[in-house]
Amino acid sequence: MALTGILRPGHVQMRVHDLQASVEFYTNIFGLLETGRDAAGRVYLKACDERDHHSVILRQADQAGSDFYGFKVLNLATLNELEGRLRDYGVATERIPAGELLETGERVRFRAPTGHLFELYAQKTEIGDGLGYVNPAVIVDDRKGLSPVRLDHWQLHGEDLDGSRDLFVDVLGFSLAERILCEDGERDMAVWLSCSNKAHDIAFVRDARSDTSHHSAFLMESWEKLLYAADLLAKKRVPIDIGPLRHGITRGTSIYLFDPSGNRLETFCGGYNFYPDMKPYTWTWDEIGSAIFYHTRELNERFLTVVT
Repeated sequence: MALTGILRPGHVQMRVHDLQASVEFYTNIFGLLETGRDAAGRVYLKACDERDHHSVILRQADQAGSDFYGFKVLNLATLNELEGRLRDYGVATERIPAGELLETGERVRFRAPTGHLFELYAQKTEIGDGLGYVNPAVIVDDRKGLSPVRLDHWQLHGEDLDGSRDLFVDVLGFSLAERILCEDGERDMAVWLSCSNKAHDIAFVRDARSDTSHHSAFLMESWEKLLYAADLLAKKRVPIDIGPLRHGITRGTSIYLFDPSGNRLETFCGGYNFYPDMKPYTWTWDEIGSAIFYHTRELNERFLTVVT
């Protein structure tokens, strides 16, 4: 179903402690564009190359983390088909009416075995990337901060990794691109799943702390842009978890950082092209360091322990 069913990660609603301080961070430092605010006080943002109205929703809360994760699907027929598949598989679904999120159509919401709340939708107002559709320019003017080009993927943690993996592969049509095996050499400790031609659109990690988020990732155009991001983050005194670095898994390059509320973000670039006929890469427990931090081959303890 790659590129004909679920298309891509479409939006995430994140909880922040101080809404105005977070808006300042996400617009002026991280470099997203504010596109609206709703009656509930939520703020909507998008990356510069995204054409739909938003990919990030911020709401003020006492505890950091993410409320739900949305995937865009091809059309309404696909939305109905996938809801039917979920129900046939025994997954309860809920229809969220159009307009509950700004400029967004009806959504199908369900909870995965790892505890995370997901939703599928087919319609969101297209506002464009500012370049136009006839003889477009190649440079987006007035970019601020890091200015990633799109929401790219999530890494989520929960106890029932097997259940979420099977749901996404067997029901939603994702492909298994990479995995890390547990110490027993049999169970999956982590999996990277793709609904597209990317190395991954979502990753699940086995963790007793269900319904937690490790990071939301945003794509950068190049390694040079990633290095610039590191310089800017250091200048602005933004807490960097680790990086710049290369992953063995996906072959991507990365910086992990924290927003003012402690939500971990990733700026990501690179990675290989994936197709559904490819055999997944498998990493063994003894090479987990190289799988995650390819150059140092050593794990950052904070990287394993901090989730929201």
